[in-house]
Amino acid sequence: MIGRRDFLLSASAAFAAVPAARAATQSYAAFLAGVRAEAVGHGLSATIIDRALALHAPNARVLELDRHQPEFTLTWAQYRQKVLTQKKLADGRAAAASRATLLADVSGHFKVDRQPLVGIWGLESAYGTRMGSFHVADALATLAYDGRRASFFRGELMNALRILDHGDVAPDSMLGSYAGAMGQPQFMPSAYLRYAVDFTGSGRRDIWNSEPDVMASIANYLARCGWVAGEPWGQEVTVPATLAQAELGRGNVRTLEDWMGQGVRRADGRAFSRVDIRGAVIRPDGPGGEAFMVYRNFSVIRRYNPSDFYALAVGLLGRDVT
Repeated sequence: MIGRRDFLLSASAAFAAVPAARAATQSYAAFLAGVRAEAVGHGLSATIIDRALALHAPNARVLELDRHQPEFTLTWAQYRQKVLTQKKLADGRAAAASRATLLADVSGHFKVDRQPLVGIWGLESAYGTRMGSFHVADALATLAYDGRRASFFRGELMNALRILDHGDVAPDSMLGSYAGAMGQPQFMPSAYLRYAVDFTGSGRRDIWNSEPDVMASIANYLARCGWVAGEPWGQEVTVPATLAQAELGRGNVRTLEDWMGQGVRRADGRAFSRVDIRGAVIRPDGPGGEAFMVYRNFSVIRRYNPSDFYALAVGLLGRDVT
């Protein structure tokens, strides 16, 4: 996910409660031995665990990326230009058109519109072409041993080992980002355990190579977070410059009739057709910038990544390519 995703709590919380500080007190080999003992103690296959944890040292590149994340702030206008490029839109139209039948099947099964499926897929992995090249167990073990959020990553490492134990993917094929976000949907292991779907009936939830599983997993995530099929996520609107920024924001939900009374209109200047619908106005860059009316499905997209910019980009990308 382009701004980092919401890290979901593990379905197996018992794995997560481990002290964070350890790098100064034990070797990496001792740390891995402790992880192995814990995993085997929970009934996971020793053979699989040994394959996954055949590591010799923390991954220096993972630590570099974790400790030197760029600190800069983009405006919404800059973010939109950076993320919603003409190439991303053209690639999305081609990807959606060639997968129309799959999208229709998944959309119908999970009652989730196809637009957010393609939008998330496009932002997370450029339609399956970029999903990270780090071995997930290696990255998570490194961050659990010597990272800023060691306890969190220890829990995610244990969840990754559970996935491997189930046989959904082999250790060498479990690839993702330096922070452990996996496959085309960029699920953390905890999110995978909660939402990943075997849509093909193969017995494996393959979010790396199986596009049906990828689309179904994203759809299942949104469905279980409350997506309402047929309802919009939002729309571009015009807002009078006199309407104070303090009156806007996701927390200020009103009927469209109330908003029209404040001078808010559709992007084309016309009145809203359904005045009883409730929504909120967000104007990310303040007066003079773009404004959007957002509805409850917008909040569902934010469950995937708690960023207004991300949710807007998903919505606009999905709208423009499907």
